Amino acid sequence: MRSLFFSLVILSFAAQGELHAQHHAPAAGSSTVVTNILQQVLNDPGLAGREVKMLIVDYPPGSTTPAHRHPCPTFGYVLEGEIESTFEGKARLYKKGDSFYEFTNGLHNSARNPHPTEPAKLLVFFIAEKDKPTYLPEK
Repeated sequence: MRSLFFSLVILSFAAQGELHAQHHAPAAGSSTVVTNILQQVLNDPGLAGREVKMLIVDYPPGSTTPAHRHPCPTFGYVLEGEIESTFEGKARLYKKGDSFYEFTNGLHNSARNPHPTEPAKLLVFFIAEKDKPTYLPEK
């Protein structure tokens, strides 16, 4: 059911805006690869000045992301593999088909693919302020 929901979300935004992929270099200290798959400005009542951003984060075996924050609501869905995430000091293991929510500006201490040989893939969905960053490295 979750897969169907996220598929419908992707299709609905693709119908409204341009669906494209942009590859970005991994974050400093990370071996993950981030691909932007959608960026859509919202003009709906109550959502002016906001945009949706969707990303795919590829985690090679054993890879990690450094501590960071997202200055916007963040939703994640594991497309493949497993991701161990520590958010606000609480560690959780998410498996394929699991989803989660991270509140605005919460400390994402780390995320990693604990598997030594299998990759993991995460779909990330942000509702952010237009033209503002969605990733802030923790100092």
